[in-house]
Amino acid sequence: MEEDTDFRIRFSSLCFVTDHVGFHGTIKSSPSDFVVIEIDEQGQLVNKASDEPICKVNKLLPEPDTLAKKPKLELQNLSFEEKSSQEVSTLAGCSDDDQNYEPGSEKEDTIKDGTSTCEEEDIDVLGSLLGEKTDELLNQFACDVKEKWNSKTELIGSSPEFSLGRILDKNQRAVLHSAVRQKFPFLITVGKNSEIVVKPNLEYKELCHLVSEEEAFDFFKYLDAKKENSKFTFKPDRNKDHRKAVHHFVNKKFGNLVETKSFPGPNYSADNPNVVITVRFREKTHKHRKRSLDCQERKDIYTAFTLRKENLEMFEAVGFLAIKLGVIPSDFSYAGLKDKKAITYQAMVVRKVTPERLKNIEKEIEKKRMSVFNIRSVDDSLRLGQLKGNHFDIVIRNLRNQINDSANLRERILEAIENVKSKGFVNYYGPQRFGMGRKVHTDQIGLALLKREMAQESGSSFAGHFCIRVSRIRGYLSARVVSEGLPGNRGPTSELAPVIVGRNLWFLGHSAWCGFPQGGIQAHRRVKAVRLFLTPEDLDDPVNRAKKYFLQTEDAKGTLSLMPDFKVRERALLESLHRFGMTEEGCVRAWFSFPHSMRIFYVHAYSSNIWNESVSYRLATYGSRVVEGDLVCLDEDVDDERLPNSRVHLVTEEEESANTYTIHQVVLPVLGYNIQYPKNKVGQWYQEVLSRDGLQTCRFKIPSLKLNVPGCYRKLLKHPCNLSYQLREERNADVKIEGSHIDEATLSLLISFDLDASCYATVCLREIMKHDV
Repeated sequence: MEEDTDFRIRFSSLCFVTDHVGFHGTIKSSPSDFVVIEIDEQGQLVNKASDEPICKVNKLLPEPDTLAKKPKLELQNLSFEEKSSQEVSTLAGCSDDDQNYEPGSEKEDTIKDGTSTCEEEDIDVLGSLLGEKTDELLNQFACDVKEKWNSKTELIGSSPEFSLGRILDKNQRAVLHSAVRQKFPFLITVGKNSEIVVKPNLEYKELCHLVSEEEAFDFFKYLDAKKENSKFTFKPDRNKDHRKAVHHFVNKKFGNLVETKSFPGPNYSADNPNVVITVRFREKTHKHRKRSLDCQERKDIYTAFTLRKENLEMFEAVGFLAIKLGVIPSDFSYAGLKDKKAITYQAMVVRKVTPERLKNIEKEIEKKRMSVFNIRSVDDSLRLGQLKGNHFDIVIRNLRNQINDSANLRERILEAIENVKSKGFVNYYGPQRFGMGRKVHTDQIGLALLKREMAQESGSSFAGHFCIRVSRIRGYLSARVVSEGLPGNRGPTSELAPVIVGRNLWFLGHSAWCGFPQGGIQAHRRVKAVRLFLTPEDLDDPVNRAKKYFLQTEDAKGTLSLMPDFKVRERALLESLHRFGMTEEGCVRAWFSFPHSMRIFYVHAYSSNIWNESVSYRLATYGSRVVEGDLVCLDEDVDDERLPNSRVHLVTEEEESANTYTIHQVVLPVLGYNIQYPKNKVGQWYQEVLSRDGLQTCRFKIPSLKLNVPGCYRKLLKHPCNLSYQLREERNADVKIEGSHIDEATLSLLISFDLDASCYATVCLREIMKHDV
């Protein structure tokens, strides 16, 4: 793979806190050279076998498909002559705690064809409650409606009605409503002053234009059944446009009750692109409904497990598991993100999936270099940051001296490790926080989201005066477009006029923004989040060809056909854009195809990048002294990123003079709405950066994406714990030197250590080696 020069420039200029020489070496030669094991809040490695029995909770809870929802027992007495006040009982409620469907498995959780025992009971109920004559008239009314529909004869005048009479007992009315709708899903029932009126279900007729009558029949039975953990699946469909129409119908008519999701159907392949649409009830819809006592006591199913993955991006792993389990990515929760090119172990929790069901896919996921173990039932999901830290087992190969360093290599390595053990390292966010792309990093997407720039504005050609500031702090370069002139006539780019002001190098010039070649300067505020996310690199591979096609055409459907299946995030975004369009609203809805943890990840990336810059500025300005206006942590036992404002102290002039605090206690704020800034030059720097990026009035809340960023504090320096190492000599059997008895050999370093949560091993290694890894 081509070296990411822009990326390396960005991180090679960060500061060091130690003064040893360091050495060169290669990490991540293979995934097995970089092993990451999460440490849970109890201080235990998550790859160790759990002592808890698997599925211990299942003995206390009945199986999901045995928990039938009781029918709604209270109907409003509304006038059925007034359409605006009608209550359509078909949509009276929805199910709780449902599990998604995996095509071809767990068939007992799916609404099935044919007459069920429950349906037979409903039929008997109708006969016993209505009486023989009324029951016959109801059947005749239903037959008349179906005959007119089948003959394609339009119903003239008002919709026909049939009254079942007044039913004084509320419980009997509830049972009748449910029984009629279960037997005749193409009918609806309306209540008015204890009377039940039956009418044709026109939405049923509309759906029959899109799917078979058999599917429509079963779908409306599903809507009314209100069964726990159930879902409905339409028949496999190869036509994308047709599936889009079905999605649109269901979401338009019942979107406040149910949600739809597409999954690969049975025997799915490129030659047989069968896709099924699965419908399930939205969780929020039953929060305001009356529940029976047993349903109130019923809790969501949460299954915890340890995920082992190898050379696999985490979001790709979650996407694959979601497909296999028939759930959506947001049903998974985890404490933190893990490296791609590594073997990683981490705790995860999946909602609405039983432990037995998770165990059933163990063999299927092995081909994706994943495995799951320590499977057990738990009471709740995980949250980001819910871990003590991570343990690392790392092999650094091809060790060699720095250029022009002739000292003993083993001594250099020992010196470096002992120096970092005692002094620590600058606690930068690591490169994986920002992505490895040349053109677009995750923090740029986060900035666009904070500025609520969801999509590319039409007519983005722009010409005008601009001003770029390039700041250099201890070798760290930061270039930003900080001001723009008014739009003018398009013209050629003029030469940039450099002006040096203090530490800053400014360039002034004039440009037609749209006239720059790919990779040239762009007006940052004109580039929106979706297009940033889909910006290609200068590589000729299927992924980047698909991205280039999208930027040229904004054709989400065509891009989907080009985008490889393993690009889970890109395909999820494109599917939403295809469904909702490349409008501001459509792009907002597209971002909701990502789970909350992924949406907030991009905003956190921006805050993390600013924090990295702030540390470089702080160390360049004040060094390792603790000065007046610094922020220090008063509670050593609390994770610094969970520090409340009450435990963050502002250093006074007297405390600076008395050297009350050390550099290891200094913290800097990670941007958010609930943090305080230092009261010195660093605090002023923060305000300048917010102004530079157009966020001087930002509240760090994005209501349209349901994102709130309170911010936190982070220590400047950290120490590795439990550090151990071993030097190993490796001989290359393929290298032979004629006339010499000396074998070619290289040194490798095996190093293990623990880091606190949100600390990066690559940053620690960078401090040890004095070399970008």
